Amino acid sequence: MNRKRWSAAIAILLAAAMTLTACGPKKTEEVTKVRIGEVTRSIFYAPEYVAIAKGFFKEQGLEVDLTTTSGGDKTMTTLLSGGIDVALVGSETSIYVQQQGSGDPVINFAQLTQTDGTFLVARKPQSGAFDWNTLKGKTFLGQRKGGMPQMAGEFTLKKHGINPLKDLNLIQNVDFANIPSAFASGTGEYVQLFEPQATVIEKEGKGYVIASFGVESGKLPYTVFMAKKSFIDKNSNTIQKFTNAIQKAQNWVQSASVDEITDTITPFFQDTDKQIISGVVKRYKDQGSFATDGIIDEQEWNNLQDVMQAAGELKQRADYKTLVNNQFAEKAKQSVK
Repeated sequence: MNRKRWSAAIAILLAAAMTLTACGPKKTEEVTKVRIGEVTRSIFYAPEYVAIAKGFFKEQGLEVDLTTTSGGDKTMTTLLSGGIDVALVGSETSIYVQQQGSGDPVINFAQLTQTDGTFLVARKPQSGAFDWNTLKGKTFLGQRKGGMPQMAGEFTLKKHGINPLKDLNLIQNVDFANIPSAFASGTGEYVQLFEPQATVIEKEGKGYVIASFGVESGKLPYTVFMAKKSFIDKNSNTIQKFTNAIQKAQNWVQSASVDEITDTITPFFQDTDKQIISGVVKRYKDQGSFATDGIIDEQEWNNLQDVMQAAGELKQRADYKTLVNNQFAEKAKQSVK
């Protein structure tokens, strides 16, 4: 076979190969796995579950592995040790890590909730507008010292002229998981509770929600997705896709009805009555607890540190630009519709 015929044969083979490649199945886009550790399983985190249930992570080429790491300390330890890639926990934990002198700071990159999520529950119903001064001299069953719920609670009490340590019989030695049952069994005249426990207590007739610590303490980066700086630097594309999925869920939650949100997240709370889930979603939605985007405002960051400082839990104020990276949230807000 002469040179011309060889050239022609090769050309035919190459053309055939190209045709087969074009007609064949397209290469599947690579899926990236992201391990999330949430500090607790809570209706408060509805947009996270929406992002999973609605397939928004999957649309971004992400496969999420969600585990509940039960407690801020454990969540942060798991993140720092490499057991998870992303933590959903209070922003105060990133400040605590910095105060301990970590060489690999934990960076807040997407906010999920923007208020405290607890409510003041009284043993007896209140008539008329609630007067915070009625708490003075009463037994108050609070949250864990140093945790954001307790700090937001103390901040609110002080705002109303109440010194938690002097004006109340403050109980803080009950484990987080046992606080609702302790109150239900007769401990305390008032209690600070997360949902759905507050609504459950109310439906059982053992207490009455009379005020919101979320409304009283103002906007702050209460629950935020965060990761080690080293992880973000090496996986910026993954972090962007992750934030895009959260933004799409936040958009959806803002426009969806309470019933639609309830139907979507109910599979994540199989042991909770659907009516209670609906009531909790409405309460959080009405008071604006679900963040509309992932951007952590500097004013909210400063408010967080005011709360921590008032509780005596802040050695020194943390620099906003050092522990907050809004570039992913800002891009997601602009591009995700």
